[in-house]
Amino acid sequence: MVKIRLKRIGAKKKPFYRIIVADSRAPRDGKFIEQVGTYDPKTNPSVINVDGEKVKKWLSNGAQPTETVKKLLKIAGVTE
Repeated sequence: MVKIRLKRIGAKKKPFYRIIVADSRAPRDGKFIEQVGTYDPKTNPSVINVDGEKVKKWLSNGAQPTETVKKLLKIAGVTE
């Protein structure tokens, strides 16, 4: 099963995330298929950059977003 989820990068106490498409069996920060966006929770307001075309393509191919990513996509205006 393919999931759209967050991959954590950044230093300790300074999280920064990439929104990626990965196999559900892969580790959180391990191998992934494609990067579709970024999320920076430390700025005010939080910055969410998403490639809507890629996300819609993966969702139509059956990729399942995690709960957190689903909320971020809704805030970014990619999904309803």
